[in-house]
Amino acid sequence: MRLHALAKVNLALDVLSKRPDGYHDVRMIMQTISMYDELKLDIRKEPGIVLKTNLPYVPSDSRNLAYRAAEMLINEFDIKEGIEIGLTKYIPVSAGLAGGSSDAAAVLFGMNRLFELGLSMEELMKRGTALGADVPYCIMRGTALAEGIGEKLTPLPSVPACYVLVGKPGISVSTKQAYESLRIGDITDRPDIDGMIDSIHKGDLGGITGRMKNVFQPGVSERYPVINEIVSLMEEHGAMKAMMSGSGPSVFGIFEKRKDAEKAADALRESRKAKTVHVAHAFRVTN
Repeated sequence: MRLHALAKVNLALDVLSKRPDGYHDVRMIMQTISMYDELKLDIRKEPGIVLKTNLPYVPSDSRNLAYRAAEMLINEFDIKEGIEIGLTKYIPVSAGLAGGSSDAAAVLFGMNRLFELGLSMEELMKRGTALGADVPYCIMRGTALAEGIGEKLTPLPSVPACYVLVGKPGISVSTKQAYESLRIGDITDRPDIDGMIDSIHKGDLGGITGRMKNVFQPGVSERYPVINEIVSLMEEHGAMKAMMSGSGPSVFGIFEKRKDAEKAADALRESRKAKTVHVAHAFRVTN
């Protein structure tokens, strides 16, 4: 079975409070985009998990969420055969684009089909929560409101057709670093998430982009100024709005026309501010 594991961006990201268990309550608007890793799943006669990747620095053992997703289902359902996972990474690692979470989601989805486990989408999403807060969303995909630690999901209508330029500078930012840069009590400029939801329902792309905000961006960009430099470059070259995705450091810009996104991509490549430059479109879920 061959699968695409789609990347996501956060159209809005707010952190509300720190919980007693050490996690944080968040409120976000999530959007999948047509940037993806490729996975090939093959059943093996021999038991166990074999994970092969195209990047030598990507772990191929239980440090990899895709491996742990396979391990979870093998243990729960006492699967006697093995599974070989061929993972070709295109989504940058530690980039705020949920690449690892999406890989895990694809493995859960694929193994459910391959081994005929009979799990519903809701049951897969419940298992995904044990792997990471973004995994349930990566199973569902599309446009959604995420609350709690990110696992409480409310599907939303698809955003209007648009193009998404992604630029990742040659740095990595961990989620832990992003939270260390955030002083929740001092946040005064929060995203208007309810207003964005209203704009999504109305199909108002300008209303959506006008409300894009990420509370992580000020602290992370203070440490890494290149983030705001990429934001400015995208907006100077026609982006309706650009901002950092997730905990960073990737930046994305929204464009109405592909030709404008491609021109901005060329300018970003020429600037050498981003190591990865990719033009995608907002992924629309069709039932």
